[in-house]
Amino acid sequence: MDTSAAEELPGLAPFSQAVVRLIRAIPEGSVATYGDIATAAGSPRAARQVVRLLHTLSSKYRLPWHRVINKAGKIALTDPQAFELQKQKLIKEGVEVTEAGCVDLGQYRWLPYQGE
Repeated sequence: MDTSAAEELPGLAPFSQAVVRLIRAIPEGSVATYGDIATAAGSPRAARQVVRLLHTLSSKYRLPWHRVINKAGKIALTDPQAFELQKQKLIKEGVEVTEAGCVDLGQYRWLPYQGE
């Protein structure tokens, strides 16, 4: 995926810019894992950094944070209210989510580095 063609994101490191652009590109009704985003942004071992960036940049850049889940296909938020908010946002977009917060990655996963 070409992460260089979008708007300028001043003050962000290149990896952070790529993460913002990739998360913005996740289509409605799809999910990606933290690792998927890190890999597509050029740093496959930086899934935890993606978590931190989501936490700090979601509001500022209006990111669809709810579309990013863990590698097991599960909502990773531990706060019950935040967990339920993410779950409801995904369901509203047509993503099937179990009571435990699991999503079928085989059906809903968006892989930007495999030709969208």
